[in-house]
Amino acid sequence: MNLAQIKSLAAERLARLRRPTRRGVAKAVAAVPVLFLLYVLVLIPFTPGISDIRKAKSDQPAQVLSADGKPLAMFKWANREWVRLADISPNVTTALIATEDHRFYQHFGLDWRRMGSAALHTFSGDRQGGSTITQQLARNLYPDEIGRAPTLTRKLKEAITALKIEALYTKDEILETYLNTVPFLYNAYGIEMAARTYFDKSAGRLDVLESATLIGMLKGNSYYNPVINPERAVQRRNIVLAQMVKYQKLEPAKYELLKKRPLRIDFERQTEPPGPAPHFAQQLRKWLITWADRNDYNIYTDGLVVRTTIDSRLQALANQAVARQGNQLQAIADAAWAPRSGWAANQDLVQAFVRETPAYRAAREAGQTPEAAMKQLLADNAFMQALRQSKTRIQAGFLALDPRTGEIKAWVGSRDFTLDAFDHVQQAQRQPGSTFKPFVYGAAFEQGAKPDDTFVDQAVEIPLAGGEVWRPSDDGPPSGAYGTIANQGAYLEPVMVTRIEDRKGEVLETFRPRRPSRRCLSPPCRRCSTSCAA
Repeated sequence: MNLAQIKSLAAERLARLRRPTRRGVAKAVAAVPVLFLLYVLVLIPFTPGISDIRKAKSDQPAQVLSADGKPLAMFKWANREWVRLADISPNVTTALIATEDHRFYQHFGLDWRRMGSAALHTFSGDRQGGSTITQQLARNLYPDEIGRAPTLTRKLKEAITALKIEALYTKDEILETYLNTVPFLYNAYGIEMAARTYFDKSAGRLDVLESATLIGMLKGNSYYNPVINPERAVQRRNIVLAQMVKYQKLEPAKYELLKKRPLRIDFERQTEPPGPAPHFAQQLRKWLITWADRNDYNIYTDGLVVRTTIDSRLQALANQAVARQGNQLQAIADAAWAPRSGWAANQDLVQAFVRETPAYRAAREAGQTPEAAMKQLLADNAFMQALRQSKTRIQAGFLALDPRTGEIKAWVGSRDFTLDAFDHVQQAQRQPGSTFKPFVYGAAFEQGAKPDDTFVDQAVEIPLAGGEVWRPSDDGPPSGAYGTIANQGAYLEPVMVTRIEDRKGEVLETFRPRRPSRRCLSPPCRRCSTSCAA
């Protein structure tokens, strides 16, 4: 076919497009649903599988146990406590269905009437949602697989997943799963944590007003947050009550009475107890995530049981020892840095502390001169008291391990994890002080020194490069790694875990004490008790 023939054919096709025949239009119209159906079929493999949906309902976080079987921690992906539908107040489910999906028990996952109504309102400029509770559940459970963009593909994935959920779950199971997975701000997931966070009670004891308040938040958690937006929360709560009246779940007279009630919340963030070895648990979580990724497990859902080397009795004693010694030293520090003595006598240091604070930087960024910013903050008694407490707080780290095996038996990262989550065992870097002496002695023994060698205790001057002289001194006038020393100089890498089991109790992997990876010091000589080659 030459160029002229191609141009002629193209012109003919273009003319047909400009003047379509009835038959052509009919074919085009008939092709639309076929193409749409093919597109839906193509999307099915890219939506969560049935096994994934079943697994989502039975998520189990990893349990961390001590060597003697005591619980140390539980690795949850969110602050959530699963409750059965029967243990949730009927006021909650009534408010939910009336507000979010009043034909919930009539449809099979998609409400075509509601979708059509929502589409008409949206086209007319009044945007409305047409998602059922099941579709919302699909979105909550699988945000990554379904996507977040407002596209046709996302809506189709959401619809397909909703149909799968309806095929697998009963209606009550769907409600239970939805109410246990929906977020309510402040790291509270599920209706139980929401009830505790906002009303200091369990989900089973929520009354009509409390239930309407929480269900009202689902339209927009932040916008209808009852803590910071109480007026909006009341307005939304009353809309939920009105929906209950509309679908004959609440008497009109009672509604008139309830809608005038003020918002009463009893707010308290729900925090998980840190456990007896919180810093150890933090370090273990990092290690376990790596292990789980390598072995195709999920630490938040697969019900792993991690048996560690920690001895719960030694851990309790270590916690007590650090707290007791820390309190004693803190009393000394408080006396030495009292506001009118040590603190007041070190104004240059105090002002250096002030310059390091965000408050000082904020004052400077707001246009204040260094002098004005300093004067303002030094005169702020509350600020200065908090700064002094922060800068003079004594901290400590404690680690105990078995030098023969490398097993960690106790780990205390700070005096109080809730006040200071910084791990002074793993993260802190500071001058070693006298703890370095055994390594100096070990190096001396390597070079022939003996334990009974004596030295005159007197002032020493050591010339340094540049003409400076170092004069080390004690408080008065003249007169880590330790496990390797105890293990005859052989280094063992510390061990945290002895074995990992699945949710059925079957052992997935065992971690036995390793052989020494290297010798850092020569073993002591039996004749002279020194580290020598003889």
